[in-house]
Amino acid sequence: MNLLISILAFMFAIGILVAIHEFGHYWVARKVGVKVLRFSIGFGKPLWTRVAGEDQTEYVLAAIPLGGYVKMLDEREGEVAEHELHRAFNRQSVWKRIAVVVAGPMANFLLAILLYTLVFMIGTKAYAPFVGDITQNSPAAVAGMNDGGLITAVNGNAVSSWDETRMTLLNGYLENKSDVEISVSSKDNGLRNYSLDLSDADLLKGSQDFLAKAGITFWQPKQTVTVSKVLPDSSASVSGLQENDVVLRVDDAVVSDVREFIKYIRSHPLQKITLEIERNSKVISVAVTLSEKEDKGEKVGSLGALLSTKVADDISAAEREKLKQLGFIYQRNPIDSFVLGVEKTWQMSIVTLKVMGRLIIGEASLKNISGPITIAEFAGKTALLGLTVYLGFLAIISVSLGVLNLLPIPMLDGGHLLYYIIELFRGKPVSERVEAVGFQIGIALVGSMMMLAIYNDVMRLIT
Repeated sequence: MNLLISILAFMFAIGILVAIHEFGHYWVARKVGVKVLRFSIGFGKPLWTRVAGEDQTEYVLAAIPLGGYVKMLDEREGEVAEHELHRAFNRQSVWKRIAVVVAGPMANFLLAILLYTLVFMIGTKAYAPFVGDITQNSPAAVAGMNDGGLITAVNGNAVSSWDETRMTLLNGYLENKSDVEISVSSKDNGLRNYSLDLSDADLLKGSQDFLAKAGITFWQPKQTVTVSKVLPDSSASVSGLQENDVVLRVDDAVVSDVREFIKYIRSHPLQKITLEIERNSKVISVAVTLSEKEDKGEKVGSLGALLSTKVADDISAAEREKLKQLGFIYQRNPIDSFVLGVEKTWQMSIVTLKVMGRLIIGEASLKNISGPITIAEFAGKTALLGLTVYLGFLAIISVSLGVLNLLPIPMLDGGHLLYYIIELFRGKPVSERVEAVGFQIGIALVGSMMMLAIYNDVMRLIT
């Protein structure tokens, strides 16, 4: 069922994003007087075709949904009747051609603004950025940060949720990684600013969360960790663990946070540990020899049990008050939502462009490049999480598509834009020879990038 949802969510996402992008080209081309011969969503064999309009434009849905194109009347692609020469794309002024080329990416940015506006209007679940444990010897620890406070700003930019904190921290890191200022408010210390040096944090390498690399964890109240299911033929099964066992201690440590408990298990592959559990109101000890499994190329310990958590009954009054403020619905009125939509689209565009720059100079891992398989996976996951999460996912992909197409790579919209800018300065178009060589380079670059993305997708599936 989840696979079907992923496929349907992916097909809808690609369909709407490609359609909007190509419609941008189509609409502006028509407005400046260019004759459009074909509007195709997808490549390859046509599955549905319709001819309509005064120009008898052919509208096509094709078999391979990973893209689309708008075919315009052009003397370079075939003979053009004399009475239609004024409608050929190549006969248009350079400014009109620039408008047609830029319209596709601009349509994606406009779609992202609309999607983000809807997300903020409908409202989405968010979590207040209360600081949990600070990792020892981390940039946050070196800066003197303490746990328990509420992050209110990053580099002077106000934040109210973990998502905002994460993105603003990344943007600050991309601007000046040696000095990222985080403002934290707490009852004990008031409002304090901490300057983090993230020069050695390598936020863009590996899969660990940005904040975790900085040494900042998400605050959670004390938890009760319970075994909800024991997997057959597992370490938990062999040792005699049972459903509804409450885990009190692991070796000498009290278990009050499921993340720390899992982290401890993973760090002890093939080792014997002692669990103190509560079963039927009695406290007993259980010796468990952990098994070993591979996760992303790393050997980690495995208990072989599913765990559930709930807030412990004995948390303090201060923790209960903090817990009331932890989760909230981030929702704004239509005007504020539109303003936030514009700001979010701009921020995501700049961050995407900066990350691409870091990829080129080697500061970001090439493993961060994802292909259609990963996009399909996230499409399914976000669709299951709710409408606003899925709309946010569509907005991110739309921004990425807009930025990618504006890169000055021949074959992409940005490559054509580069040619037209050169034409503005030269006073005449670049030669067909230059265009042909550029097209070959563009195919090689885009093809290599696609192969790398698919390779990363496959490796993620394998590991």
